[in-house]
Amino acid sequence: MTFQAKPAPHVILTRPAQDAAAWVEPLQDAGFNVSVFPLLELSALMSEDEADKTAKLVLQSQAVMFVSANAVRFLAAALINFPAWRKHFEHAARAWCTGPGTAAALQACGIPSGQIDQPSDQATLLDSESLWQVVSPQVSKGMTVLIVRGADETGAIAGRHWLTQQLENSNVHVQAVAAYRRMAVVLGPEQKAKVMAFNQNGAVWLFSSSAAIEGLMSQSPALDWSKAKVVVTHPRMAEMAKKFGCLHISIASPGIRSMLASIKSLA
Repeated sequence: MTFQAKPAPHVILTRPAQDAAAWVEPLQDAGFNVSVFPLLELSALMSEDEADKTAKLVLQSQAVMFVSANAVRFLAAALINFPAWRKHFEHAARAWCTGPGTAAALQACGIPSGQIDQPSDQATLLDSESLWQVVSPQVSKGMTVLIVRGADETGAIAGRHWLTQQLENSNVHVQAVAAYRRMAVVLGPEQKAKVMAFNQNGAVWLFSSSAAIEGLMSQSPALDWSKAKVVVTHPRMAEMAKKFGCLHISIASPGIRSMLASIKSLA
């Protein structure tokens, strides 16, 4: 009797193209067959005048919160002609972020690691609540905090406002700018056929954004998502997936090991 080796679990990586590469190698090294299937497109947004205004806002702020590594990269590209914004972090300002990927992007831009605040290594979630536990002692009445995030398809600033509310409750002056635009990928017939095949073949969907989940599933209303295998990186994403009927959901805690374990639990 001959035994056939079980095929490698198939993982669908839905991160934007700019971000997907960092996750491909660890997944492949763990023995997974990986398909990169971006569901969000990111693009630059700031005009030269907006970049000039943003550079001035940075210099007026005692702390700048970057919601993602892309917020860092797109802001750095927009402010390439305003080098003083980086020097502001050498002594005067703190750079806040919610995870090591964003912290690494800040360091790559020349922001000293000693000026960067992020959730502790023991944090169970990488989000604003965990960051607040770290930075709240820095907060004082009358200080200015700038939040750098993305915008939706219309150009309106998108994302959660939980941190803004905490800061405003502490009498902090909060401003926000959009460094890039985030748009859902419009799925054509060929891509929709792939989505159906992925589900039929028992692939595991890996999501790091609620917008990606909504963009995919709202464009595939005829599919039965109750049998789909879904790994997410935050409980809010799990709630979004449940709205579309997903039943097989694993929430990965921070770190690649937890992510791999979540995938293996469903594969």
